Amino acid sequence: FRISVIIKFCRRLLETDPRPAFEIPTYMAMASSSRAAIAISMAVQNSSLSKLQSFNGIFAIYKKQGPTSADVLNTLKKALLKEAGVANPNPRKRNKQPLKIGHGGTLDSNASGVLVVGIGEGTKMLTTMLAGSKKYRAIGELGKATDSLDVTGNVIEEKSYDHITKEAFEEKLKQFTGEIMQVPPLYSALKKDGKRMSVLLKQGQEVEAKPARPVTVYSLSLQDFSPPYFTIDVECGGGFYVRSLVDDLAKALCSCAHIKELTRTKQGQFTLEEHALKEDRWTLTDITQALQPCPKPSGQHKNVKKAKSKHMPTPSESKGGDGDTND
Repeated sequence: FRISVIIKFCRRLLETDPRPAFEIPTYMAMASSSRAAIAISMAVQNSSLSKLQSFNGIFAIYKKQGPTSADVLNTLKKALLKEAGVANPNPRKRNKQPLKIGHGGTLDSNASGVLVVGIGEGTKMLTTMLAGSKKYRAIGELGKATDSLDVTGNVIEEKSYDHITKEAFEEKLKQFTGEIMQVPPLYSALKKDGKRMSVLLKQGQEVEAKPARPVTVYSLSLQDFSPPYFTIDVECGGGFYVRSLVDDLAKALCSCAHIKELTRTKQGQFTLEEHALKEDRWTLTDITQALQPCPKPSGQHKNVKKAKSKHMPTPSESKGGDGDTND
């Protein structure tokens, strides 16, 4: 409202409204209050959006079992944009999007745990900032193998497991510690002819397994053994699949197995207990406190990265890793 509009409104009111003229100041105060309220509201919204757009860094959130990593990221993005005052935010629409956000290290729909998010310039630094080990806790089931190596797949084989003892299990774990060779699962985010192998398989196409590749297991321990179920903790390097580990381990024990539950408890410097924000804390205030700032890449670094971008995969696809089946 402009002052001139308020004056015209009052004059018209005097001509048409039989009420005493002393009520006019009340109307003017109401109009001025509305104007102030609108101005304050707009200022708050602009301030919140500017604050959100100023974020540059990475932080960790908790991904629950069920949705894909992409779905979780869209939920986070929608919540932040809504808090910042963006009307009807569409997180899936990338063109003219006021917020740049991405995640590093995909977890599939059946997995839960630490999902690291990059925001602003942080999206360019995910690979660098996440260098290091990852930790998982996996619950497996002996006696049944599935095509996806986890509980979401179809059972393709059943074998006895009565002969497996806790001592034999722990002894066999030693063979899978250190530098080992591992064949990635068919159902994975690894690509063939530009398409994810898991997608090709769901389309009914035949896919050959990728060749074995070197991976690193820093530590591997048995936490519980209650056949047919067992729980293991794994600390590994990039490109490692816990699903393949469980499958290979069971075969070495003359049986078969698959993963029932998988939780990532650590990625890079982020741990599940200390850093992963649950959905009720996906707010500007909480993220401000949790954000780990990233140094902005130098001009030379930008040019090198731009030159390589045509040939290099995204952070979540760079080496693959357990849990990246479906996203």
